[in-house]
Amino acid sequence: MSAREEMLSRVRRAQVAGAAPGRDAPSRGYRRAGEGVRTADELVELLVDRLVDYQAVVTTTSQLILGEAISGVLARHAVRRVVVPEGFPASATPSGADLVRDDPTLTSAELDAIDAVVTTSAVAIADTGTIVLDAGRGMGRRALTLVPDLHVVVVRRTDVVLGVPEALTRLDPTRPLTWISGPSATSDIELNRVEGVHGPRRLEVLVVG
Repeated sequence: MSAREEMLSRVRRAQVAGAAPGRDAPSRGYRRAGEGVRTADELVELLVDRLVDYQAVVTTTSQLILGEAISGVLARHAVRRVVVPEGFPASATPSGADLVRDDPTLTSAELDAIDAVVTTSAVAIADTGTIVLDAGRGMGRRALTLVPDLHVVVVRRTDVVLGVPEALTRLDPTRPLTWISGPSATSDIELNRVEGVHGPRRLEVLVVG
């Protein structure tokens, strides 16, 4: 029997054993929401620490001046045209740049000519420094956050959780989820860092609340 056949045989035996009456799946003991509770300040501090490690730029602000904060980020990057998805809070709509709507749907070439995109987010994971988008209101379709060179994303303090299991309880697995851990980056065989290969080179995060 080859190694492959042996592996498949073990899988089949395990499946049969798992289907036997009275056999329960082993408990994995994953951390769930509410266990190992951290304060909101500690969660945000951990998230910011992880994001900075990933070379993202993080700013904390309030809902009252969110629009001004976003406008400041766009001005710092000399953004001329920015995509703002449907459902983004009108009170936080930035000024100082031409706003572009994804209606009718922008082509890849049109998106490539856009300097930045501004979105909300669904949840942020402090432990891994990951921000998740689910194409909901204010987030738009996935292409909007993959093609422009700069992604400015708004994270509410109330949406920051400690770990992945807690995040999954807040997400709908049937939605198109985009998991973002810092700017797009990869390395070649000599470990030279290359940014912007499969997403934006620059990630700016505004933590609100």
